[in-house]
Amino acid sequence: MPPTVAQILAPYEDKPELVERVAFRTVHPSITILEPNPEWPRRFEEVKERLQKALGALILDIAHSGSTSVPGLPAKDIIDVDLTLKDATDEASYVKPLDEAGFRFLLREPQWYQHRFFVENWPNAYHVNLHVWGPDSPEVARHRILRNWLLKTPADRELYAKVKREAAERTAVAGDSMMGYTQRKEKTIQEILGRAFRDLGYIE
Repeated sequence: MPPTVAQILAPYEDKPELVERVAFRTVHPSITILEPNPEWPRRFEEVKERLQKALGALILDIAHSGSTSVPGLPAKDIIDVDLTLKDATDEASYVKPLDEAGFRFLLREPQWYQHRFFVENWPNAYHVNLHVWGPDSPEVARHRILRNWLLKTPADRELYAKVKREAAERTAVAGDSMMGYTQRKEKTIQEILGRAFRDLGYIE
């Protein structure tokens, strides 16, 4: 069954010590905000087709998420994908097929809705962040809510673009990692999500 409103609204407490590292990136994507690229939707469709061929009936849903899924929104040159499987804990059923399809298994986060993180991470490939989830993940619902709100709300789309550029610049000056960039824009994301939740009637 779909996640409840309470589950969608529940704050997630990040616990880095519980993350299980499987491997490391071999190529690190640039933390640079680019103008919208008409290739981004096509790249997602290509990734979606490869995932369908690799995993077939194991898949419940494949969704383009993140900034490259919002037309007109500047973004890092990385395609984010939410892949929902029937059973994310059954790694034996999907890790090898994903590896053969070009996706490298980096992280396991069982405490975060059974999240597994893969990347397309080989020379000359475009960057893909592949997020694997079990059924009815509240995080996938939040991603969809944020995307839908940005699609219909130009003011928040412009605000988010501004904050992303500032976060990228400050991260570069500080010599920080992708995690630093993400943390610098988190407050704004939560503020925008709050407006989206209010619009849906989830909060007053």
